[in-house]
Amino acid sequence: MSGARPGPDNPDFPAHQAGRCASLRVLDQQVAQCRACPRLVAWREHVAATRRAAFQDWEYWGRPVPGFGPDDAALALIGLAPSAHGGNRTGRMFTGDPAGGILMAALHEVGLASQPTSSDLNDGLTLRGVRLTAPVHCAPPADKPTTEERDTCRSWLRAELELLRPTLRTVVVLGGFGWQAVLPVLATAGWQLPRPRPSFGHAVHMALPGARDRRALDVLGCYHPSRRNTSTGRLTHQMLVDVLGRAAELAGLQD
Repeated sequence: MSGARPGPDNPDFPAHQAGRCASLRVLDQQVAQCRACPRLVAWREHVAATRRAAFQDWEYWGRPVPGFGPDDAALALIGLAPSAHGGNRTGRMFTGDPAGGILMAALHEVGLASQPTSSDLNDGLTLRGVRLTAPVHCAPPADKPTTEERDTCRSWLRAELELLRPTLRTVVVLGGFGWQAVLPVLATAGWQLPRPRPSFGHAVHMALPGARDRRALDVLGCYHPSRRNTSTGRLTHQMLVDVLGRAAELAGLQD
């Protein structure tokens, strides 16, 4: 039927649905239905069916993982994608894996998380003024989404930042993949990016001036709290705390 809305299995589903979401609650519901990327759907469902030995008693989420945090957040943290046995298992961003534990401990230290751990949906965790999200909402094989998968998922990220726009003041991008995904979204959303666009780096700071109905936005880079980065010392707890503390100040979440 001509003009019919694309279903969740259609590659056009994110682009068609994301901009029609009137709230983050509706957006999260639509994200969780998405099946637009066949490789990611097959992988996340395979992981959910086979499970890791340590989690054989779990019923895995096995779907796209929506963002997490209040809908009036002043600070957005943007990672890479859910991990196969973390967010893909628990259904919440940065929950149930080492990276989530490292990030939550740092957020707790700077006063933005109610507790230093993130284990499951019923653990009582709340975030203050912070929303966690990712440019890709499904767990990818080897933690490596393709460029096509990133671009298909981009509409969700753009809609999420648009819905946060009235209160959003600062963005922290965790890792180079997220940086590559976020900058085009900010540009198409109406913020004027410097030329040439800055390369990703830890603690890099990009101040974007306000434009039209967009308030000024501070964008910071931070190494991703992956096990590889933390075990090698590329990212330490204090380095992460320093960037998050600076972001909280810029967002007006700290004195």
